[in-house]
Amino acid sequence: MASGTYNGQAAGLERRIGPWQATAINMTQMCGIGPFLTIPLMVAAMNGPQAMLGWVIGAIIVLADGLIWAELGAAMPGAGGTYIYLREAFQYRTGRLMPFLFVWTAVLFIPLIMSTGVIGLVQYLGVLWPAVVDDTGAVNTLGHVVGVVITGLVVVLLYRKIGDITKVTTAFFGVMLVSILAVIIAAYSHFSAALAFDFTPGAFAGGGAFWTGLGAGLIIAVYDYLGYNTSAYLGGEVREPGKTLPRSIILSIVGIMCLYLLLQIGILGAVPWQDVAKSSSVATLAVNTSWGPVAGDIVTVLIVVTAFASVFAGLLGGSRVPYEAARDKLFLPVFAKLHPKGHFPTAGLLVMGVITAVASLFPLGVVINALTAVIVLVQSVAQIAALVVLRRRQPGLVRPYKMWLFPVPLVVALAGWVFLYYSVDTLSQILSVAWVIVGVAAFLIWARAEQVWPFGPKEIKEEYLTTSTSAA
Repeated sequence: MASGTYNGQAAGLERRIGPWQATAINMTQMCGIGPFLTIPLMVAAMNGPQAMLGWVIGAIIVLADGLIWAELGAAMPGAGGTYIYLREAFQYRTGRLMPFLFVWTAVLFIPLIMSTGVIGLVQYLGVLWPAVVDDTGAVNTLGHVVGVVITGLVVVLLYRKIGDITKVTTAFFGVMLVSILAVIIAAYSHFSAALAFDFTPGAFAGGGAFWTGLGAGLIIAVYDYLGYNTSAYLGGEVREPGKTLPRSIILSIVGIMCLYLLLQIGILGAVPWQDVAKSSSVATLAVNTSWGPVAGDIVTVLIVVTAFASVFAGLLGGSRVPYEAARDKLFLPVFAKLHPKGHFPTAGLLVMGVITAVASLFPLGVVINALTAVIVLVQSVAQIAALVVLRRRQPGLVRPYKMWLFPVPLVVALAGWVFLYYSVDTLSQILSVAWVIVGVAAFLIWARAEQVWPFGPKEIKEEYLTTSTSAA
């Protein structure tokens, strides 16, 4: 049975997020600690300043993927983002399997992303409080305890109504801009073009450093761009989502790409790339080189606040994902409950907060590889298929934004994601497949208990169509 009803806003959620706040949420989540933490990793992986080109290639991949998010988000602006898109697209053949698998994996990979922010925060905190890191700059036992406490503080701050949170997020966005611009200005005040563009000899030749390090470099680059879709997870709380979501996604990607390029080129022009590759707090190193240790400490404080802001924005959006699934009776019922006064999902916030705290205890490289593998399998490639299926199955769906140059961005995004999955370590590939297999088994247990496909009839519910279309 097909339904032609439209439910652009989940009951109980309030549309309080405007275009400025949506873009700020995305950019705060995207930037955060990412480039300050991973520029050394990327320079080391690509063995020289040619790493700056990795940001450009990474931006091309995420911009192509962002256009997919823009079309799907504008057409189906509800809480949960990908959950809704996969539910609507794959209900015709596999019932609720794909949206179930997405929620199953999102409850894992969203906190994994947030945990990298916590790890980076503690690493930079080590500049001001050396007791939380070891001699190499890695987080030690005390640092792990501090990371868990910081995660708890984020959860406490998020435990309030969305209207209050948008004000806090906008303030955090301002701090993020100040911190990254301060590092950029400091770097360019002590800039040497010869140093910045001192490419490794033979780097671009066949088998050179650029090509051999590209896979590892792109994993880091794309990780640093993650968060451009946060506003789509909050689709049920965004004003005029048909306009706001595409603009917030596209503007945040382009804006962050420009900031990242300026930042990386500036740092490479202020500090020899060999020193950059070995640093655990490269932004502080760059500011110290240009302006001295006092300025370095001030900027370090700003970077710590920026890292905190990225975890704040990410858990804000991610906590809404299991809410929509629970409302559909496809996840534990407790995730469908809203706070009686604040009207926000409580279970998703608390559970993801706990997983973030636990994941922050692992090494950064392990976490980045694991989250990349899981995202590619269940979200990125699946959404590409979902867009194609929905254009064919639901031609009458109102699409305030349609992808530019279709299907070129689909091909670019697919090629990029497949290459990234190929580039992650073997253990992450094995664990991601195992996680999906366990998720399929969990779905089958649930489906048998509920007597739905494949143990019962499919329920075709085209929730976002303004007019009924055939479910055949």
